[in-house]
Amino acid sequence: MTPTDMQGNICLLTGSTRGLGKAVAFALAQQHATVILGCRSRQRGEAVLAEIKAVSPAATVDLLLLDLSVQHSIRSAVREFESRYDHLDVLINNAAVFTRERTLTADSYETMFATNHLGPFLLTNLLLERLQVAPHARILTMTPPSATKIAFEDLQAKRSFRALQAFSASKGCNLYFTSELAHRLAGTTVTVNAIYPGLV
Repeated sequence: MTPTDMQGNICLLTGSTRGLGKAVAFALAQQHATVILGCRSRQRGEAVLAEIKAVSPAATVDLLLLDLSVQHSIRSAVREFESRYDHLDVLINNAAVFTRERTLTADSYETMFATNHLGPFLLTNLLLERLQVAPHARILTMTPPSATKIAFEDLQAKRSFRALQAFSASKGCNLYFTSELAHRLAGTTVTVNAIYPGLV
């Protein structure tokens, strides 16, 4: 069986420099998609780009510096994306972090909540216009199932921080967001799904 040909499709992938994200980036490149590596580190991004080109010399791969924990970085990255591309076919929200201690981002948000939920939420909403002009666009969010009760009165975990609970709550927010966005975009050319690839 030959891989699906995604020639002409522009795909933006966060968390693309290691693990599952890196594997997906390689697969998309091998399927002839234009792959945009969304990553925090230019050095790591350029290394993955070089690895992909070594395996698939004809691949079209681009780099977009993006720190999902910092809202200014997200807005800057979207402006950069819009200056290069007039549409987006696939957005894959893959990046996530886990911290054992409660830390804050540059915007003073709890790190996991900011990176795992607020970041993809903002990125997706800012890119909606580019997604909606694509013939058939997809928004995919990598997230495990979460049965954690979200403490909406303490989203920043100021009163009570437990690492696993905070992480699971951030992923639960991904699921709520995916469900609501899918509802809002029903009947449009954009589909929205959450994906759980299992423990890989």
